[in-house]
Formats: sequence, structure tokens, C-alpha cells
Amino acid sequence: MITVTSVEAQNKFGQLLDKAQREPVTITRHGRPAAFIVSPQDMDELLDARRKRSKTVTEFEAWSRRAAEAASPDAAKLTEQDIVRLVKESR
Repeated sequence: MITVTSVEAQNKFGQLLDKAQREPVTITRHGRPAAFIVSPQDMDELLDARRKRSKTVTEFEAWSRRAAEAASPDAAKLTEQDIVRLVKESR
């Protein structure tokens, strides 16, 4: 990944746009990352990953609610140690 200062980015913006087609560019300000320039393809991949993560979290939360509703009252009394022991016994 290419790293440039914000001043360099201002002076070489066109070149950075070209470089971003090959690899992400980090722009720093006061020695810290301030922004990134990525290609449209990389951005599409990032947005797709974010959508998939969001969908997965929503599905997991729904599953977790259903599991909690289906669990017996005795299941709520189990400690983590009980669960580990039961898993080991089932192997």
C-alpha cells in the first residue's frame, strides 16, 4: 500500500488516482492515516462485504432470539463450565 502525506496528495492527486487503480493509497495527516483512495472495484468489494456482514449479524440475532425462546428453563441455569462438560461428554 502506498502512503503519502496530505500535502503530497494535493500536489500529486492525478497520479494517486492512477496508482489507486492498482493498490490502495493511504493519505496521512500529522503522521496518522486520514483517508484512503481505493479503486471502484475495491470499493464495491468493501461495500459488498459490509452488506454481507450486516445480513449475517441480523440472521444471527434472529437465530439467537429463536434459540432463547426455545430453550428450557433448566438451560438458563447452566454455567459455562456445565456447557463445556456436556460438550466434552458428547464427543
